[in-house]
Amino acid sequence: MGVYGLTCLLLLCVVEVFSKPTYKNERVHLDPKLSRDPHEDNQSYRYDHEAFLGKEEATTFDQLTPEESKERLGKIVDRIDGDKDGYVTTDELKSWINRVQKRYIYENVAKVWTDYDLNKDNKISWDEYKKATYGYYLANPEEFQDATDQFSFKKMLPRDERRFKTADLDGDTAASREEFTAFLHPEEFDHMKDIVVLETLEDIDKNGDGHVDEDEYIADMFAHEVEGPEPDWVKTEREQFADFRDTNKDGKMDKEEIRHWILPQDYDHAQAEARHLVYESDLNKDQLLTKEEVLENWNMFVGSQATNYGEDLTKNHDEL
Repeated sequence: MGVYGLTCLLLLCVVEVFSKPTYKNERVHLDPKLSRDPHEDNQSYRYDHEAFLGKEEATTFDQLTPEESKERLGKIVDRIDGDKDGYVTTDELKSWINRVQKRYIYENVAKVWTDYDLNKDNKISWDEYKKATYGYYLANPEEFQDATDQFSFKKMLPRDERRFKTADLDGDTAASREEFTAFLHPEEFDHMKDIVVLETLEDIDKNGDGHVDEDEYIADMFAHEVEGPEPDWVKTEREQFADFRDTNKDGKMDKEEIRHWILPQDYDHAQAEARHLVYESDLNKDQLLTKEEVLENWNMFVGSQATNYGEDLTKNHDEL
């Protein structure tokens, strides 16, 4: 690539920070804990508040009177009841908790939404995304012929299109906010996890045999550019590969082993918290919560001068 081509590539990456291929180098995706506080059976309910509202909003609720907290909690219950049948199920509560805990993702999408929604129809089509991200490359492909694989637009465009189609659940070639969030953050959505595994395999599998061997695994995290022994941490990673990554002991990782590595099946904190809140508040033990049952046990869900969703009630909620 000539000096001009390299300059254009750098300018494209700097000027259109948001408009870049979805290449990611992070590998292991762990679900964050719902709160740093211990989940104890006491009257503080700090863990429950932060799980239900998020840490910042829980702090906001701590400044409210009990009456204000209960009023705002009632509005939250109406939003959690997705099918509007008058009951909150464990699954609805789990979805709410997951959404609250991942609010930063939706805020990120909200910030870049207008940059991609070029025709302002509140959807982002594949053509709109392609134009915003790859427009210069498509108009000037000769400038990128010598780009490295990692930054190769020629490689990343079909990969992004495949991911976009997977996120586009209704198949209309246009992404809603939820679908676009899944496209940008596939590791957070169950229906996108096969794509996360496949992209990881494609990144690391340099010999193209459909597996990741020990050397490929190490090369993804360590470039041995100087003579001498490997650092101790690399030796530890080789042991990790042999003992834990390569579970069937055939000397390489297949897709299922890669999935266990990068998407470990950890304890489902949101499910456990949702079950806990339902169990503690379900007065008639029908495994469903009415608004009245939630408000009867309001101090477990929120604080008063005690809960965590106050700030969001004053915002536009389209992104949540």
